[in-house]
Amino acid sequence: MSGSAGAWLDQARVLRTRQDMVGAEAAMAQASALAPHDPTVAFLHAQARYELGHPAAHLFAQVCREWPDHLDAQRNHALALASEGAVAAGIAALDAVLARHPTWIEGHRVLASLRWVGGDTTGFDASYAQAARTHPAHAPLWLGWFAAVAQGRDWPRAAAILDEAERHLDTVPALTQARVFLAGESGDGAAMARLLAQGGLPDSPLVTIARVRQALRDGAPEAALALALPLAQQAPGSPLAGQVWPYVSTCWRLLDDPRAAWLDGDGAFVRAVDVGLSAAELADLAAVLRGLHQTQLPYPEQSVRGGTQTDRSVLLRHEAPLIRAREALLAAVRDHVAALPAPDPTHPLLSRPRRDLRISGSWSVRLHGAGFNVTHSHPLGWISSAFYVALPDPAESAAPDAGHFHYGAPPAELGLDLAPYGTIAPAAGQLVLFPSTLWHGTVPFDAGERLNIAFDIVPAT
Repeated sequence: MSGSAGAWLDQARVLRTRQDMVGAEAAMAQASALAPHDPTVAFLHAQARYELGHPAAHLFAQVCREWPDHLDAQRNHALALASEGAVAAGIAALDAVLARHPTWIEGHRVLASLRWVGGDTTGFDASYAQAARTHPAHAPLWLGWFAAVAQGRDWPRAAAILDEAERHLDTVPALTQARVFLAGESGDGAAMARLLAQGGLPDSPLVTIARVRQALRDGAPEAALALALPLAQQAPGSPLAGQVWPYVSTCWRLLDDPRAAWLDGDGAFVRAVDVGLSAAELADLAAVLRGLHQTQLPYPEQSVRGGTQTDRSVLLRHEAPLIRAREALLAAVRDHVAALPAPDPTHPLLSRPRRDLRISGSWSVRLHGAGFNVTHSHPLGWISSAFYVALPDPAESAAPDAGHFHYGAPPAELGLDLAPYGTIAPAAGQLVLFPSTLWHGTVPFDAGERLNIAFDIVPAT
């Protein structure tokens, strides 16, 4: 790579860090022009175009032709093809690469996802099955296959995969962890009791969280809290702490512990504001977003039921309505952060820096029919959101709370009698902001379309 190409590449990295994706792509284009045969530059230029929402499959294809074993490029070539409407071509491209690299776990994962969202809910995992049975001593293949099926909540098939894996592998701690996960997520209390009684379980966060969930199901919040609280009290912003704080909140509420109010109860933590987009701007934004919802089904790991969710970060794309929306949304976020209570070094929300904020993920959800979001939290975020772009006619739903955003109530599968802290009626142009550690979901509506943007915010440092 020439020195001038390297300078453009360095500039692109700086601009990307600032989330100036348009500027970063322009710098990458300069680097690519000066170093057309550098695989890193070629890949990063294609990636920059893809993330902005421009056609990029042809750029990834060029990288794949010149460097056929560049697996990241092969994966993103397939994703770019799918995003441009050529889903079958993307699937075929991944199939061809996996024929050469049958133990490439990421390739199997992406292929299974593309098949699933395309509507193939029965044979989506075929490549995993073939590869695992051809390479039966390769534990990651069995575990990846199990994870793909478990995400679709097909518990009997997931159990059968573990049974088959155990016939080929020696004792692998990850298989035991998978058994614990399966028992906990499927609500099989008897299987969980057997696993806990046999002892020797791996000391891992996954197992600990499964124990927390089982203790809550068993009506033992004290035991759940004793397991969860040490994991939550890690460095602020760690993904594990973010995952565990909602369980700590649930335990404190069940125990009538005043720390629940300290964690969740300040009125400034949850806010609904109008961001000032006009009806015409919302209509333009809705038109762009509808064009991004091309899949038949949501990705299985997502919280969407009865709708679809986009993949790339929508607020980092190039379309003018999205750029305008991003400006308005970030301005509202800055106002919200400025109004938060005083810093508290022990609080997961109030302990973090409040300047130089970044979007850590953004996506659009389009619900229809009786669509809704199951209760969940955002372990990787700091402040999370729901911005309503288009909504059903309230007259189309009989229930007065149809489509409402609710927060604070734990997931239904835990079987706990805890009501939400509150609900918020959605309104087009309204942004709801809340701590990422707060349980939240939506109430189903009867008919119509609900279109929104959601995003997570984190401090840059």
